[in-house]
Amino acid sequence: MQKETNNWFASWFDTPYYHILYKDRDYEEAQLFMDNLTNYLNLPEDAKILDLACGKGRHSIYLNQLGYDVTGADLSENSIAAASKHANDTLHFEVHDMRVPFEQKFDAIFNLFTSFGYFEQDSDNVVTLKAICESLSEYGFGVIDFMNVKHTIDNLVPHEVKTVDGIDFHIKRFYIDDHIIKEIDFEDKGEKYHFVEKVKALTLQDFEVMMEEASIYLLDTFGDYKLRKFYKNESERLIMIFK
Repeated sequence: MQKETNNWFASWFDTPYYHILYKDRDYEEAQLFMDNLTNYLNLPEDAKILDLACGKGRHSIYLNQLGYDVTGADLSENSIAAASKHANDTLHFEVHDMRVPFEQKFDAIFNLFTSFGYFEQDSDNVVTLKAICESLSEYGFGVIDFMNVKHTIDNLVPHEVKTVDGIDFHIKRFYIDDHIIKEIDFEDKGEKYHFVEKVKALTLQDFEVMMEEASIYLLDTFGDYKLRKFYKNESERLIMIFK
């Protein structure tokens, strides 16, 4: 049986099964979010954008199509290899740990689709925020698109079976020890697999505390991809703009 490592994200995100399970993500919604976000930030036409934890680069590719100079970064070598097939003179991809600042400075850094709060040590979350801030240009903006923990916990589906490409993914979800856990079990080609997604249940207040520690100024918050007002109990997302 395939076991997850201590850093669950290092093993799970690097498997082809991760991309199979999530292959039906809403590209139209993602593009709408990028349209709304870049318009709100009023980025210059040739702005340099970092898509941090970019996966296979769906946001990066679209941002580049909008005319921006985009760098996609992710810890998963397999994801970066797949994304790099779309690279061009103004679209680059690299394997990178989000806790490490970039030498290059960016006009905007996007951390999207709940790609935060994975680390075992809480201090690494603050380190990541500081790295983001250090990688921004003088007038640059940081954006974190996180789940709204209250809404997510209230609407957790404890168990479901999702069949994709002939594979039955048995998914369990629960909240324990300030973390939202997703256990994923399946069998393929006679071998059984078990993976875990574990995300710290960070509230807006938690982010505010960490941002203060990282000397970051929170400019605005939104509750969905249409950039509507954030409501603690109702909003599906917690989108934070900072610098």
